[in-house]
Amino acid sequence: MSEIKTLTSKVVYSNRWISVREDIIQRPSGAKGLYGVVEKPDFAVILPVQDGYVHLVEQYRYPVKQRFWELPQGAWEGQPEADHAQVARGELQEETGLLAGSMLYMGHQYLAYGLSNQGYHMYFATDFSYTETNLDAEEEGLISKKFSLTEFEQMILSGQIKDATTANVYGLAKLKGLL
Repeated sequence: MSEIKTLTSKVVYSNRWISVREDIIQRPSGAKGLYGVVEKPDFAVILPVQDGYVHLVEQYRYPVKQRFWELPQGAWEGQPEADHAQVARGELQEETGLLAGSMLYMGHQYLAYGLSNQGYHMYFATDFSYTETNLDAEEEGLISKKFSLTEFEQMILSGQIKDATTANVYGLAKLKGLL
């Protein structure tokens, strides 16, 4: 089956963190359509585990107007070409104050490839030393806390954790035998 062709493409909105474009497309059948694409840089997500505990962060998520627990994660929008391992180490320290002695790369996945090109690089972190957090202005009010793995799993099962990336990375780590 042949690919969808892009006939025209234009950016309809852009800021430091996101770009939205509209593409006029032609399907293999010849039918034309409109496709909206959200462009965002890839981010890193870190599963920091040690001695039966996982370190999470809680922060306010404006689009859904609530605070949620999730794994440390983030992107360096000002440096989209930065090495994702460096981003992972930086985000972990920035949000939790943890410096990981070991960072195992678990792979890359897409967040929502039906509407965005954004993906994420997953890391399993262990062997910590501690330093201070260094939060960005956008992370005002972010807190970090460790939870037992049993409590963390219960938070996922009960729906207290609603971040799909967090649940996915944890599940992948279990499937890979890291937990």
